[in-house]
Amino acid sequence: MQSFNHISSAIFDVLLAPFGHEHPAFDLLVWPALMGVLAILVYKVVSNQKALARVKSQISMRLLEIRLFSHDIVQVLASTGVILAKNVVYLGNHMLPMAVMLGPFVVILAQLVANYAYDPTPPGAVELLHVRLDPDAGVASRDVALTLPEGVSLDAPPVQTADQQVFWRLRADAPGDHVLSVKVGDAVFEKGWAVGGGARKVPLKRLRGLEAILYPGELALPGNGPLLSMELGVHSRALGPLPAGELGIVLWVLVWSLVAGFAVKGLFGVTI
Repeated sequence: MQSFNHISSAIFDVLLAPFGHEHPAFDLLVWPALMGVLAILVYKVVSNQKALARVKSQISMRLLEIRLFSHDIVQVLASTGVILAKNVVYLGNHMLPMAVMLGPFVVILAQLVANYAYDPTPPGAVELLHVRLDPDAGVASRDVALTLPEGVSLDAPPVQTADQQVFWRLRADAPGDHVLSVKVGDAVFEKGWAVGGGARKVPLKRLRGLEAILYPGELALPGNGPLLSMELGVHSRALGPLPAGELGIVLWVLVWSLVAGFAVKGLFGVTI
């Protein structure tokens, strides 16, 4: 995952923000629209268009039966059962194109969130650094130490929990892209903290495994290391008329890509 996040970020750091991070509307309009058009093209190439058209026609016929023979309860129940069965077939025909689209769409969405969902922490603010240890790594929370760079200070003593978690309350004293160093045994792990300055890609979490794809602001944690996650509080970015924050961008991308896809499906002659 470390290499994957590094490569995807190197690509999207060039493709995204052509006008700078101060103008997110361009990417948040263009990229979801492109995702919707791409989804339609994938459906055209990958899905069984004839089977989709056939099962939709069969469902429509059964709906018409229910309307015409609404007085015949037996016929209504039979038609309803067929409709339910045909809907299973209909959904099954969507599985392959959805599986093809899932990986690329998750990567694009994660990059949009990393670039536009968060603001740098204001100078003077206090945030929690949260580290989770792998209970199978054989390292105790008391063996974890934190080294702070200039511009960041410890606001309260660390808190260690019985379930292998450690919390530090940190104060952002000066603007900058600070690097916090967490030492676990003999290994050192770094966590970025964007403080002050202009809009930019803000790191939120470092995770390990497939879940790390969702947070490409930093490299993934080593899969065989003693840490499960490193997380630092961030502030949601206001995006004017567009939905803000991680959830807001996810919902916006999903809705806008669906609108764009359905707008062009007739142009490409695609059945969905």
